[in-house]
Amino acid sequence: MATILYLDDEPAIGLILEDTLERSGHAVVGSTTVAEALRALAEHDIDLIISDYRMPGLTGLEFLELLREEGISVPLIMLTGYATIEHAVASIKAGAIDYITKPVSPEQLELAVSQALEVVNLRRENDLLRRELTGFRNERAIIGESPQIRRLLETVRTAAPTRATVLLQGESGTGKELFARAIHDASDRRDNAFVMLNCAALPEGLIESALFGHEKGAFTGAIKRVEGAFERAHLGTLLLDEVSEMRLDLQAKLLRVLQEQEFERVGGSQPIKVDVRIIATTNRDLAEHAASGHFRQDLYFRLSVLPILIPPLRERRQDIPLLAQRFTARTASELGKEIDGIAPEALAMLQEFDWPGNVRELQHAVERAVILSTDRIIQSHSFDRVRLGPSRASSTRSAARASLTGLDGERIPEGAVVLTSLNVEQAEQTLIARALERSGGNRTRAAELLGMSIRSLRGKLNKPAEQNGDT
Repeated sequence: MATILYLDDEPAIGLILEDTLERSGHAVVGSTTVAEALRALAEHDIDLIISDYRMPGLTGLEFLELLREEGISVPLIMLTGYATIEHAVASIKAGAIDYITKPVSPEQLELAVSQALEVVNLRRENDLLRRELTGFRNERAIIGESPQIRRLLETVRTAAPTRATVLLQGESGTGKELFARAIHDASDRRDNAFVMLNCAALPEGLIESALFGHEKGAFTGAIKRVEGAFERAHLGTLLLDEVSEMRLDLQAKLLRVLQEQEFERVGGSQPIKVDVRIIATTNRDLAEHAASGHFRQDLYFRLSVLPILIPPLRERRQDIPLLAQRFTARTASELGKEIDGIAPEALAMLQEFDWPGNVRELQHAVERAVILSTDRIIQSHSFDRVRLGPSRASSTRSAARASLTGLDGERIPEGAVVLTSLNVEQAEQTLIARALERSGGNRTRAAELLGMSIRSLRGKLNKPAEQNGDT
């Protein structure tokens, strides 16, 4: 049901309109003058207007112009007893949504109103989608005014229109995926798929299928043909996250796809042509990783056509207040809390920390502070309550170690790992926990610190769960 306003100075026409519209299930508000119509628009939530073309003192076209001047965007159907092409054209040009002539039959009126309300609904849906899209893009906006971020954004604008492969390097939590999406959104591929594949998170046996897809029966459990990331990203962008963790044998296949833009599904024999823009990310120094033999140098050269280094948050501290305020506003909105911002002294405190987890760590700290804060302005103590600050925590640990002695009675030097048992498995778990702590929870970096493969580390982390019967 819609609420419809009619404007006509002939009572008989008004009765016909009112009767027909009410029988169709609509609420009707009648008026015989422009002044009455404007009052009705102020008092009611009107979905549609039906206005006479000729009225004393003001024409329908002049009424349309008045609505536009008043900022009233309610759709209008023009009604007239003068059926001329000139009137119809003039009405539509002035902004009317439809044009019908007197005498009006109920069927003609119902059809015109039904079509007009469909347009109204479509406009509302478009406005809603536009607002959602704007909000979604704002969520993906890169926040920062530091020289480093400005240079990066300029690089993104330059690189986006090309087909060149981009290699994004930086510590975990610096926003590499955000920059990858920014490149895609600024390219001519923006309306096509953006597909992300985390090379470190997939089981080794499934990476090839995830990349290239597989045919039915290619392996046990392959009950149907499945498209891989390359096929799904056709004409779009494929993000290879943590590409440094890919197996050497798959690196050769990836190189072939990049060079020839074609591949075969697992278990298939027909080459499949694709047009895909590749963006790769890594938290390693990939050149050094390739020089040590852990990554193919030819693939490194192919991926690093446009290398971009994302700086850690500690190297762009002036962006911390902007990021913190943005995270505060977003979290408060999601929680329905009235938070006006962060106190200046709290922002200054946030800028003092090194943030080993970078933007991601800052975001989580702000979210917890918003949840715990009882003030409309978040104060420094709200961050103290969430144990903010690796610098403060590390100094506390160092002080504690200064008073400890090892198993042989000697004082433990600062920075050493404390082993409280000679049991090998317990010592191993202590070392793994320390490596994960130092890497900010990044398993790839932790494996590197421990001198083992990421696969071995995953196995050791999953071992207790397997022993307990968990899966």
